[in-house]
Amino acid sequence: MEQIEHFLRRPDCQIHIYAQAVQDLEVLPFSGLHPSAPAAGRAVWHRIPTLPGPHLLNFLWWYFANQALRWFHQRYRGLRFDLVYSPGINCQDADAIVVHVVFHEFFRHVHQDLRLRDAPLSAWPVLLHRALYYRLIMALENRFYRNPRISLATVSKRTAEELARHFARSDVSVIPNAVDLARFNVPERLRRRELARKFLQLPDNELVLLLVGNDWKSKGLAPLLHAVAALKRLPLRLLVVGRDTSTPFLALIQRLGLAGRVLFQPPSSDIMQFYAAADVYAGPSLHDSFALPPMEAMACGLPVITSVTNGGSQIITDGVDGFVLSDAQDSLALSQILVRLYEQPELRRSVGEKAASTVKSYSWQRNAEETFEFLLETLRRKVVE
Repeated sequence: MEQIEHFLRRPDCQIHIYAQAVQDLEVLPFSGLHPSAPAAGRAVWHRIPTLPGPHLLNFLWWYFANQALRWFHQRYRGLRFDLVYSPGINCQDADAIVVHVVFHEFFRHVHQDLRLRDAPLSAWPVLLHRALYYRLIMALENRFYRNPRISLATVSKRTAEELARHFARSDVSVIPNAVDLARFNVPERLRRRELARKFLQLPDNELVLLLVGNDWKSKGLAPLLHAVAALKRLPLRLLVVGRDTSTPFLALIQRLGLAGRVLFQPPSSDIMQFYAAADVYAGPSLHDSFALPPMEAMACGLPVITSVTNGGSQIITDGVDGFVLSDAQDSLALSQILVRLYEQPELRRSVGEKAASTVKSYSWQRNAEETFEFLLETLRRKVVE
């Protein structure tokens, strides 16, 4: 949505969005009356209905339905598109795709968790569903990512390396993710700190560590728990935010003696309250193309601990504006960093300040400009061909 808002400011750009839902963007519903002339500053939205049922079924419906609707509009409504731009795999005729995750690589990390013989019978339907969905996306990756006629961009150097390794694509553009600096910044965090900690019942004398994400295993929650458990003498509290179940981690929390020191919170549209309450962001991701929460935390002036397996670590200079673990599961190294940050408030402050300065150059304006240039280059090549 941020990209599209910037694209719409260009007088020579018209955008038609084929999507099941649109949020945070002013759009003009398609009426068929004036299909090629959307209102200034607005995109035309062509709504694809959502099909009830499991995600795999809904994806297949979405994949073929948006293709069929665009064919109908081109054949019977006179729509002509210069380019089809797809974030991820959404159709079979995309000219340009921005890759946010390589499922061939992701599956390599999670396939052992999908084995039926290691899971209770009640979990089989979910595991089968996930395995089928991942296999489908991997088949589509093989079909499209190997096609040199489709321009590829990605959000990190790490993901570009994965595309080269799995699909022999060495022509991938790297366009780093961006952060909303008007929303995430140091003054706003400091202004809200007292109320946020009071609301979450976090004592002033505790050093609060924050982890944000929807897949806590891949975000590195287990090694983070082990690191905190190794520092029981320190008043540390771990705040975990996201849409996941805490059940698999409760036994580990009890075994490590961390009862009462880990606070799970559901996701909120007001994510800033969690950054405001925190002192350190700790996210030793096992695999991430370019995680946004560490970047948002940096913009808020928090010292961030992440890992080399998070593609977003490319913007961090280890020990200067953040900390990057060479091994995401090295809880000892993680605990040593936490001790330093606890014992040295000045280090927390200086690293946080430098982090906020670093991410200032990663604005959505920059991201949109680089993406638009990538699309223009795709169009130039398409015209020549």
